[in-house]
Amino acid sequence: MNDGANIRHTTRFAFLLVNDFTLISMSSAVEPLRMANRIAGRDVYHWKTVAETAGPVFASDGMSLNVDHGIEDPDVLNGIDVLIVCGGVNIEANVTDAIIRWLRSVAGKNIAFGSTCTGSYVLAAAGLLDGYRCSVHWENMGPMTDMFPKVHVSRNVYTIDRDRYTCSGGTSPVDMMLQLIETECGTQVSAGVAEQFIYERIRRAGERQRVPLRHLVGNQSEKLVIAVELMEANIREPISQVDIAEYTGISRRQLQRLFERYLKCTPSRYYSQIRLARARELLHQTSMSLVEISALTGFVSSSHFSKSYKEQFGHSPSAERKR
Repeated sequence: MNDGANIRHTTRFAFLLVNDFTLISMSSAVEPLRMANRIAGRDVYHWKTVAETAGPVFASDGMSLNVDHGIEDPDVLNGIDVLIVCGGVNIEANVTDAIIRWLRSVAGKNIAFGSTCTGSYVLAAAGLLDGYRCSVHWENMGPMTDMFPKVHVSRNVYTIDRDRYTCSGGTSPVDMMLQLIETECGTQVSAGVAEQFIYERIRRAGERQRVPLRHLVGNQSEKLVIAVELMEANIREPISQVDIAEYTGISRRQLQRLFERYLKCTPSRYYSQIRLARARELLHQTSMSLVEISALTGFVSSSHFSKSYKEQFGHSPSAERKR
């Protein structure tokens, strides 16, 4: 792993802004590069902005940004190593044929591709994610899976697959960029960036974005949503399936059928996953002991907690904290 002391290269990024792009995701990708330069003491990273035409591009919040180049500028790709597509709302309406054609023309020029938020849709529409794994905002996972069968859409917060760097949205580009910075500049630089941003827990590529249950089941099962909300509100002192069913207004067997139909697991299994996810947050974000965390997440003993944690995540809670 590079320790950051002998960084000789400079990586150059271009950020392609699609109209109505999400500003928080775009800035979450750029700012770690700026801070990495500051901590490394030299310009390890350069970047510029691109759009379909030169001039202002509007973000989804109404703010505008004047880009450095339009895609027809002959110098737009000079020295570029990575092209990141920054998407946002109404992506299907905002991406144009001109952008798709230009992206296809970039392929084969030894340039890596990436995306923030719904930028993955744009790359997929250009055929640049065929055979790759990718991440996209949870609202777009279903449509992308249906529209692009050759693309392996993941629920991960971000995905790095060979020369494709894609992330879900919000602040997830921070995590993805910190991973790239760690690979190129070393742990000391990436940790320094996280500290400057008061970013206490860096998410790894294998972590999944939390998809709201209502999005998964739609309006088909209000009873299931109520049941899960009861579970989430009772972490420290778990309530029984009988009580959950009674509060929800259905029988225990009906409750089990709802979980098996929509979530592909039993109620007790799903409840355990919720509690273990909370335990994982506490391991990363607090200095509580394993005994305290096991009690706060409703486990009868720390040994039971450790066993359940290892079954869920593949390693023990103590190993998680060391990581």
